[in-house]
Amino acid sequence: MRLTQTQENDLLSRGVSRRSFGQIASLIAAGASSLPLFSEMAYAQAARLREPIPAGAVMINANENPMGPSKEGLESLYKAAQNGGRYQYDLIETLQKILAEQEGVKNDYVRITYGSSPPLHQCTLAFTSPTKSLVMADPSYESAAGAAKITGAKVHRVPLTKEFAHDVKAMAAADPNAGLIYIVNPNNPTGTLTPKADIEWLVANKPKGAIVMIDEAYTHISGAPFNSDLVAKDKDVVLLRTFSKIYGMAGLRAGAMIARPDLIEKQETFSSNGMMATTAMACAATSLQQKDLVPTRRKIIADIRNDTFEYLGKNNFHYVPSVSNCFMVDVKRPAMDAVMALRKENVYIGRVWPAWPTHVRVTVGTKEEMAKFKTAFSKVMA
Repeated sequence: MRLTQTQENDLLSRGVSRRSFGQIASLIAAGASSLPLFSEMAYAQAARLREPIPAGAVMINANENPMGPSKEGLESLYKAAQNGGRYQYDLIETLQKILAEQEGVKNDYVRITYGSSPPLHQCTLAFTSPTKSLVMADPSYESAAGAAKITGAKVHRVPLTKEFAHDVKAMAAADPNAGLIYIVNPNNPTGTLTPKADIEWLVANKPKGAIVMIDEAYTHISGAPFNSDLVAKDKDVVLLRTFSKIYGMAGLRAGAMIARPDLIEKQETFSSNGMMATTAMACAATSLQQKDLVPTRRKIIADIRNDTFEYLGKNNFHYVPSVSNCFMVDVKRPAMDAVMALRKENVYIGRVWPAWPTHVRVTVGTKEEMAKFKTAFSKVMA
């Protein structure tokens, strides 16, 4: 695939080197799936851990929801699958309409996507360049930094506050020429919240022309307020949503971007999104309309998480208080040693962030999975 003249002109106008064109074109053709999602450190970790998964392994490493899709969602999925020979565009339009109504925005402020990763990558390609940097927290989800590497943008990594929130004042001051400021709320990997008032302050005080991209993948789990009101007010804000977490649809790939139409159009310059999987669209639309689904699952996750925190506290293990489906534990030694030791106990936990080299990330699994984690963790930490 070759870039269009419009795409090339846009990239050149922002100072992106022609040497990157071929890579960007291949990423667009692949729907951004081949983008360097993580840091080089994360890739190295993945390479070390890429072996066959033993039977019965406890998989609490990827922030997945072991509950999976709801019963009603699966019924809608099956119904859509029976007509899978048709494109069923109406299912995408239905999902878009439901989400727009629930978020209090117009229909054209919502784009349905394959999870939240494609718009995350595409916004980074669209709004960063050698002269427009990316500002993000550290530690935080690394994917945007991988995309910024392609555009030649500088990445400013700002440490979290002592309360483990995004330091919005430091982020606003990081670069007067910032192109994109990335907020993950609750944050991944820490599972900690940044107050809405802080986000509102950042939107009001960011560098002129910068876009604030707020990743709300875990917001349902925390119960914190969303930021749809900022989009409805036509602020320079992009929201990312996914059905992978609270709705248990990680493997089905459904998500959305919520933003002003001009911002959506800008990122779509770098998009190759075609027809969505109608099975996922049907499941997502049904899930959105289940009034008790989110609060019920939020409580289940919180109860299991808090039970695990009680165990960690009772045994004097230092953890970061989380309101999400993942948390960080300080193992007081090189974190990868603990990761590999747990694998010998058939327990798979998350990767390591360079900014916190002695912390490991643990996903909240089922009650039974966390019981096995406790047993294995006590043995490894002994």
